[in-house]
Amino acid sequence: MSSVLIPATILTGFLGSGKTTLLKRVLGEAHGSRIAVIENEFGEENIDNEILVQDRDEQIVQMSNGCICCTIRDDLRATLSDLAGRRRRGELLFDRVIIETTGVADPGPVAQTFFMDDDVASQYLLDSIVTLVDAVHAPQQLDTRLEAQRQVGFADRIFISKSDLADAAAVSQLQQRLRRMNPRAPQQLVHFGEVPLKEVLDLRGFNLNARLEIDPDFLVEQEHHDHAHDHHAHDHDHDHEHEHGGACTEDHEHGPGCAHHHHHDDDVKSFVFRATQAFDPARLEEFLGTIVQIYGPRMLRYKGVLNMKGIDRKVVFQGVHQLMGSDLAAAWGPQETRESRIVFIGIDLPRDIIEQGLRQALVA
Repeated sequence: MSSVLIPATILTGFLGSGKTTLLKRVLGEAHGSRIAVIENEFGEENIDNEILVQDRDEQIVQMSNGCICCTIRDDLRATLSDLAGRRRRGELLFDRVIIETTGVADPGPVAQTFFMDDDVASQYLLDSIVTLVDAVHAPQQLDTRLEAQRQVGFADRIFISKSDLADAAAVSQLQQRLRRMNPRAPQQLVHFGEVPLKEVLDLRGFNLNARLEIDPDFLVEQEHHDHAHDHHAHDHDHDHEHEHGGACTEDHEHGPGCAHHHHHDDDVKSFVFRATQAFDPARLEEFLGTIVQIYGPRMLRYKGVLNMKGIDRKVVFQGVHQLMGSDLAAAWGPQETRESRIVFIGIDLPRDIIEQGLRQALVA
C-alpha cells in the first residue's frame, strides 16, 4: 500500500443547511473516486437510503455507488485509525474521507484530531473544512448560536444554500457579514447541492502538515467588498478586489468604503495585520507561542505570509487553536514589496494586544 496520505474533508454547517444534500451530490458525482463517509449527524436526514449492505457490529455500511459509510460510536480518532487499518489490509477500498459533523458541532476538535494524534497524522491529510450556510435561517442562527459562528470562522470555503428562498438584499448582507467574520474563505451560492467536485475536494486549505503548496497571495484575492450590485454575481462574487485596501475585512464598525447597514456584533471576528518591516524570527516565535497558550482556545483560524529577516523566501504559517505549522513558499520577487500579512479569525480576540506584540517582534 502506498504511503501517500489519505485526504480528508470536514463538512460542517448548522442544522438544515444542506450538508446531506451536498454530500449526496458529491457521492453521486465522484466518478471513479471511492469515498469513505464518517457521519456524526443526528436527525432524520441521513444517507441511509443509499445503503445496500450494513455490518451492524462495526457500523460500516456499503453504499450503492461503491462508497462506504460509518457512524461514529466512540471517538473520531479510533474510527479513522480503524478505517485506515482496514484499508491497508485490503478489507475496505476508498481514496478519501469526508466527515459530516453534527449540525451543532464545533469543527475545532475534529480538525485537531488530524494533528494531535500521531497515528491519524501519519495516515491522513486534512484537506479543508467546508461550511454550509442556510441563507434563510443563518442570520438568526449566527445571532443566537456560537456554534454557527465557529463553523463560519473555521471554514476554508463557504457555500450559501437556499439563497433563492431569501431576499436578494438579505443575501448580500449575509455575505458581507460572513466576510467580516472570515475574510479568507471564498463564498459561493449553491442550489440543491449542485457544486462541482473541484469546489469541494482538494482545496488545500490546510498547511499544518507542511506538505502543501500555499498561494502566498491568499489575502490579495480575498480582500474585497460586496458592492450593492454584487449580490447577483453568483459564484464569482469573491473575486472582486476592494478598492479601499481591504478595510472591510477588519472588524471596525464603519471603516472607509464599508456598507452603511448596521453590523452585527458577532463573537467571531477577523482582523488583518500588515507590516513591511521584517520579523525577527526568534521574537516572533516567542510571541506567537505565548499568544496561542493564552488565547489558543479562542483562536479559530489564523494564517499569514511572513517576511522574515535573513530568509529570501516567503514563510507561510497557519494555525488552529494552539496548533501551528509553517513552510517556506516562493522567493520574494525583485520588484515585489516584502510585506507580511496575517489574518486572525477568533472569538473576542484582543486585537490591540496581538498587534502590539507583532509590532514588537519586527526588526527595529
